[in-house]
Amino acid sequence: MLLGRDPAVLIALGLIILICFPVHEFSHALAAYRLGDGTAKLMGRLTLNPIAHFDPIGALLLLVAGFGWAKPTPVNPYNLRGGRYGEGIVAAAGPISNLVLASAAALPLRYIVMTEMSVPRIFEETLYWFVVFNVILFVFNLIPIPPLDGSKVLFSLLNPRTVWQVRPTLERYGFILLILAAFVPIGPGGTLVGIVFDSVAQPLVNFLTGL
Repeated sequence: MLLGRDPAVLIALGLIILICFPVHEFSHALAAYRLGDGTAKLMGRLTLNPIAHFDPIGALLLLVAGFGWAKPTPVNPYNLRGGRYGEGIVAAAGPISNLVLASAAALPLRYIVMTEMSVPRIFEETLYWFVVFNVILFVFNLIPIPPLDGSKVLFSLLNPRTVWQVRPTLERYGFILLILAAFVPIGPGGTLVGIVFDSVAQPLVNFLTGL
């Protein structure tokens, strides 16, 4: 629950709402704009202003339950240059921005740990959780299940015939598949999403932070 969380976790979650979600959605909008689609710009989404990307339900759930979202960036794939790869590039831009943010926060954290610099413990812990949450956003959003960004990246890499055959079904049942992947155990290793986090996200956090 929200009230039982560590202060550093709450601060990091607040930074996710104020910084990371806006950067993620802005990255989608910027990539789309550079590839010829001005839809996001016309709707005021080509900005880092967190208000433009704020989703109250997504923000509340992030603080209470630990998962949430920002307002999705509108993109018209038919306006994009780059052929079938255009949509994949736009989709990948968001998660990549989270990896960049995680890497940026990991640099001072590594320096603090390596030099044993005396800083307030809450500052060090906030940096750590900021890295963790951004890595989670990076990995989670690249899971190739609609409506996550990873599905559009996958579709851009598959041949058009395969996409034509599987995309409608995956997009129709994607949310159900995502719920199953997140909450239904598939063995002693836990859920599919949990296994992905344990095998990809946690090693990446360890690599970035050196912890």
